[in-house]
Amino acid sequence: MSDAQLLLFLLTSLVVIVTPGQDMILVMSRSITQGSAAGVVTAAGVSVGLLGHTLLAGLGLGSILMASELLFVILKSVGAAYLVYLGIRLILTKGAALDLGGMRAGRLRRLHRLFAEGMLSNLSNPKVAIFYFAFLPQFIASDVRDPTQLLLLLGASFALLTFVVKGPVGWFAGVLSAWLRARPAVLAWIHRASGAVLIALGVKLAFERRP
Repeated sequence: MSDAQLLLFLLTSLVVIVTPGQDMILVMSRSITQGSAAGVVTAAGVSVGLLGHTLLAGLGLGSILMASELLFVILKSVGAAYLVYLGIRLILTKGAALDLGGMRAGRLRRLHRLFAEGMLSNLSNPKVAIFYFAFLPQFIASDVRDPTQLLLLLGASFALLTFVVKGPVGWFAGVLSAWLRARPAVLAWIHRASGAVLIALGVKLAFERRP
C-alpha cells in the first residue's frame, strides 16, 4: 500500500467517521446525560463493534448480505428494533436514574452495559457490514500478496480511528453533564430528543433496502 493510498484511506475514513449517524448520536447522548466516562465507554463499544465487522468482512459476510435478501432483512430488523428499544429507554428514563454518585461497583456495571450497547448497536447494523465490504477493498491493490490480511489491517485501523475521533467527542460532550444534572427539565428534554432521534434512525433502518 503506497503512501498516497494510505493518506487517501485516512482522509476518507475521517470524513465517514465525523458524519453524524446512529453511533455518534448514541455516544453524544450517553455522554451528555451520564457523563464523560459513559461517552468514552460507549465510543469504545462502537469501535469494538467495528472490529467485529472487520472480522466479518474478512470472512466475506458482506458479500453474503448483498446476495441474501432474507439475511439482510433479519439483521436489519434486529438492528432497527435495538435502536428503537434504546430510544424508548432514553425517553422513559427518570432523572434519578442518572445519579452517578453511587457505589463504584454499580458504576462499573453501568459502564459495562454502555460498552455492550455501543458494540451491539454497531454490530446489528447490516449497512456497516456492507460498507466495510464495499469500502475497504478499494484500498487494496490487485497485486497484493495477502489481501485478507491487509483488509483486516485496514478495518482495525478504521476502528481505531473511530475511537480516536469519537472518544474525545464523548469526553468533551460529557463536560456538560454536571451542568445538565442541575437542570432536570433541560436533561429531560435532551432525553426525549435523543430518544426520538434513535427511534427515527431505527425506523429509517427498518425501511432501508440493500445497496
